[in-house]
Amino acid sequence: MDTSTRQPNTVRSRLEIEPGYQSGFGNEFATEALPGALPEGRNSPQRAAYGLYAEQLSGTAFTAPRGHNRRTWLYRIRPAAVHKPFTPLPSERLVANFAEVPPTPPNQLRWDALPMPGEPTDFVDGWVTMAGNGAAESMSGCAIHLYAANRSMTDRFFYSADGELLIVPQEGRLDIATELGRLEVEPFEIAVIPRGVRFAVSLPDGTARGYICENFGALLRLPDLGPIGSNGLANPRDFLTPHAAYEDREGDFELVAKMNGNLWRADIGHSPLDVVAWHGNYAPYKYDLRRFNTIGSISFDHPDPSIFLVLQSQSDTPGVDSLDFVIFPPRWLAAEDTFRPPWFHRNVASEFMGLVHGVYDAKAEGFVPGGASLHNCMSGHGPDADTFEKASHSDTSKPVKVGDTMAFMFETRTLIKPTRFALETAQLQAHYYECWQGLKKHFNPEQR
Repeated sequence: MDTSTRQPNTVRSRLEIEPGYQSGFGNEFATEALPGALPEGRNSPQRAAYGLYAEQLSGTAFTAPRGHNRRTWLYRIRPAAVHKPFTPLPSERLVANFAEVPPTPPNQLRWDALPMPGEPTDFVDGWVTMAGNGAAESMSGCAIHLYAANRSMTDRFFYSADGELLIVPQEGRLDIATELGRLEVEPFEIAVIPRGVRFAVSLPDGTARGYICENFGALLRLPDLGPIGSNGLANPRDFLTPHAAYEDREGDFELVAKMNGNLWRADIGHSPLDVVAWHGNYAPYKYDLRRFNTIGSISFDHPDPSIFLVLQSQSDTPGVDSLDFVIFPPRWLAAEDTFRPPWFHRNVASEFMGLVHGVYDAKAEGFVPGGASLHNCMSGHGPDADTFEKASHSDTSKPVKVGDTMAFMFETRTLIKPTRFALETAQLQAHYYECWQGLKKHFNPEQR
């Protein structure tokens, strides 16, 4: 427990608080920024220490099985209910009901990276929904957003009531100050902000760009390892959750909420990041993708991409997830007499890919860092013509290191529907299909 061994937090601004972390995925954490702020032996004492208010934040149903139940008790300066009424904050760039988007074409789709905004734009205003499925109101499916920002959130705070946010930075660091503590996240790392947790994002590098998957369904979890055994893939100890770190500021602030895809704003006279202590297992966390223990073939054939699974949102069908977060990190390719890049394939699942860094080994050209691609259910895809020819004639007697890359995929069991923005933006590559047109006919019935 993080208790009285720490120095009391007397600073008033979150930017002066050095972030610290607790290790483990989904643990029961307990942390306090002032000694004795956590009650002992109970959750809701008649009078909490330091004049704080006790408040429970629940991320699952009260009656969810113990192994799935997520909740955290907060001890804060003011309850979350203290703010003025919300009023609409118009935004035409966000979508949460994917029954209302244009018809989804079966084409392979690919986009260039979003340009950095020309006007001052913070993390929230820099969002645009690219695709998704299901609906936030039914708590099923997901929304996939891109963000590009050039201004920090100073007197503005945000939370999503629609889903938990899986944030994948591609360019520029994010300093994410949340109710439960502070996360510093850089490219090659991810952050997950639970549904309902309030936060503000500062930009240490002045600009930032990346991807967000807003998960409407069951909370993300680590996958079971099955025959892999007890170790491998993403190890629980590498997930980091912040220590309690509060700020006690009063002023004219804005609280922005996202509900059913719409933005709402409320005046609030204090910083909502005023949690002095907390305990529970519903909290933000970050993970360094470079710590992923990659599994691969050491004999022949290219295994299914499920071996690259970092996090999953389970569905009500055993063995079938609503959402998978998969990465393609630096790794050795050692399979002999094998076509080593990902093979040509058509899936019942749908795939939205992004590139954080470097080159993706199946697409040497056109798939750029910050860009994205969408290959929907049963849409044929795979390596481009140049990659196929090179891989078909390479020497597979020696291992090869794929070293300068970090790609990822949001994979879902249902169709990923692109939004009107995604289908009409100038970033959509009109000639993406041409990367396969150069694939030659090699068939010769007289020669094996």
